[in-house]
Amino acid sequence: IVVCLVVLGFMLWFTWAVPGWLGFTREDRIAVQFCGTKKSLATGLPMATVLFAGQPVGLIVLPLMLFHMAQLIACGSLAGRYARRWEAAQNHVA
Repeated sequence: IVVCLVVLGFMLWFTWAVPGWLGFTREDRIAVQFCGTKKSLATGLPMATVLFAGQPVGLIVLPLMLFHMAQLIACGSLAGRYARRWEAAQNHVA
């Protein structure tokens, strides 16, 4: 679990920092962050079934399931935070 959280945290930071260094706008940085960290069970489970044919896949995909759950929670929290900041900025401008 700790390794999954560290990998997710690093990737969220990396996909936010690199576009910033490259001069992307805030909106583009958000898009890169959400798209760059997406790995899902929908793609990972079929690949694991093919790669590990003949073996019990349950324990093999457990890290993917944990990463996916942590990803949904973290990205949901980030999306809410970004939305609140955008709404605050819109209210401040108006």
